[in-house]
Amino acid sequence: MLLTKTQLEKYAQVMIWALKTARRNGKYKPYDVVLLRTDIAAMPLAQEIYNQLLAQRLQPVLRFNTPENMAKNFYMTADKKQLSFIAPGEKEFQSGINGLISLRAPEDLTYLKQVEPSRIAQTAVAHKPLREILDVREQKGQFSWTLCNYPTEELAKRAGLSAKEYANQVARACFLNEKDPVKKWAEVTKQITEIGLWLSSLPIETLHIESAHMDFEVLVGEKRKFIAGGGCNVPSFEIFTSPDWRGTKGVYFADLSSYRSGNYVKGVRLEFKKGRVIKADAEKGGDFVRKMLAMDRGASQIGEFSLTDRRFSKITKFMADILYDENFGGKYGNCHVAVGASYADTYTGPQSDMTKEFKKKLGFNDSSLHWDLINTEDKRVTAKLKNGTTVTVYEKGEFSY
Repeated sequence: MLLTKTQLEKYAQVMIWALKTARRNGKYKPYDVVLLRTDIAAMPLAQEIYNQLLAQRLQPVLRFNTPENMAKNFYMTADKKQLSFIAPGEKEFQSGINGLISLRAPEDLTYLKQVEPSRIAQTAVAHKPLREILDVREQKGQFSWTLCNYPTEELAKRAGLSAKEYANQVARACFLNEKDPVKKWAEVTKQITEIGLWLSSLPIETLHIESAHMDFEVLVGEKRKFIAGGGCNVPSFEIFTSPDWRGTKGVYFADLSSYRSGNYVKGVRLEFKKGRVIKADAEKGGDFVRKMLAMDRGASQIGEFSLTDRRFSKITKFMADILYDENFGGKYGNCHVAVGASYADTYTGPQSDMTKEFKKKLGFNDSSLHWDLINTEDKRVTAKLKNGTTVTVYEKGEFSY
């Protein structure tokens, strides 16, 4: 095992804390149902989480993700009807769970590189109603989720690190070497939450991001707030909002490489006009990027804008995993945008307001895609306030708070 028994116990404690923290509008009750979804390689952590859930009188349900070789065979051979298939009872199951802990431990990051992206997209679109069931339950305070990464040899190899170096980065990022990692997470979450509240208090109209390869602007939009941490991802140091996609313009550049659906992309450059991508290029994987952006109408519009302060994140290496890379600290922190789906919980009002029609009116994006693209360059972020003045909110990897 790449993590020690003590680290696994602490990791499990952190994940259950994160699940409960993410339940913003309610608390877990005895015998609430928690889906524990895991890759086979993450079984050491899954077993520890399962045991701790039982000890806390929650009701764990274990499911394994489809192994890479089986998933590849599915996408290569399934016909249209099979690609869109939803198993009987799946909608009812999603309607009955109260929590989800997802453990990712890939053993092959490029297993889908020979699959036509449109086939992957067809399955994603077909499964969108299942995600919408959970979105509604989350908005009502009946459900929360969290996910994490378990170190594997494959992740280490793709990141250019030894397995030991990779596992050490995971342990540092998740505070697994701390005496009380849950207490440490609570402290950090409190600090970044204060920054999120500060940003939310500013009457920001637009954010302007400038770096060596980027000149980019987002319209924050009406009734928006910035969210920090919150438990949905471990680790999570990002402070984000879902802007009004209609005001996006300029050039966004992702200098950090990315693996998605078995494909590798590097140096993604997106040019926006009137809220939509009008030109997409990449040093590697450009065709795949363009096909992902054509998945549906909202795939070429943004659903998230995020900044991470280097003072909080201990991640200093490329990790070949978006969960970690979108929380990169390093020398200059990072910003990332997600093309595709937005987050309804960045709305300032009650979640019961967030019907499809209302979200559309406010410029919250809707899509089957949500793909984070990360920039780690030295950058300056200025906010244009509604009174016409400008203020620097982020520079040299740190918030100006």
